[in-house]
Amino acid sequence: MLPDWVYAIILGVIEGLTEFIPVSSTGMMLLAKKAMGLPDGFWDTFAVMIQLGAILAVVVLYFGKLWKQVISLPSDPEARKFALTVIVAFLPSVVLGLLLHDFIKAVLFETPEVQCISLILGGVVLLFIDRMAPRPTAHDPFKLPLTKALAIGLFQVLAMMPGVSRSGATIVGGMLFGVEKRAAAEFTFFLAIPTMLGAFVLDAWQSRDQLTGDTLPLIAIGFVVAFLVAIVVIRTMLAVVTSRGLAPFGWLRIAIGGIGLALLTFA
Repeated sequence: MLPDWVYAIILGVIEGLTEFIPVSSTGMMLLAKKAMGLPDGFWDTFAVMIQLGAILAVVVLYFGKLWKQVISLPSDPEARKFALTVIVAFLPSVVLGLLLHDFIKAVLFETPEVQCISLILGGVVLLFIDRMAPRPTAHDPFKLPLTKALAIGLFQVLAMMPGVSRSGATIVGGMLFGVEKRAAAEFTFFLAIPTMLGAFVLDAWQSRDQLTGDTLPLIAIGFVVAFLVAIVVIRTMLAVVTSRGLAPFGWLRIAIGGIGLALLTFA
């Protein structure tokens, strides 16, 4: 067995690499946790809490644009509309997240077969949507109609199942409702801020007995590593989506899910 801080670094790298590409960061970390033989309990909480590190990368990279929206709220109707679109898209996950939190952690987090199957099916969906999505009618992530924002929020609910991918589900939802793929990806980043902050607070409260002087440093290590890796990945992911679409991520999901199922079957 390696020292726990090494596992924290490995999982932090996986989180930073996968939070914003459509392959499911939670599914990847849970499969990695299983492969490394890490026990349940704390490491499941760790996997949720370090996601906030990756989300901080969005705040840093988009700070200028986001801060402009914030300071314009009192005077600019467009800024208030943007804030409302994020809130509308966020609400479905709030309601169902509170209702299903315990079930998700107790059942879905402990079923690697479900995660692998979700990866494969999600990969097929990405390949299909990449070819068949309707012509986009919305190109600015700061000016989405409320109906499109709500649709993206409803698709985000699907990502409560590990292996589905929050970014994949929301990008697909956006593209199906006429949002250009880069704009859908960027709105996904913005939506991740309240979504993952809420998940962090909820999990921190419900798992507070696991947050000790021994475990908090491990969470801090994973948090920082996820943040640093995500800074690089966000820019790369946008470049890939813009130039090559979702197909590379679809094939990646199918490959990872297939390998995972083979290992679970024959190991």
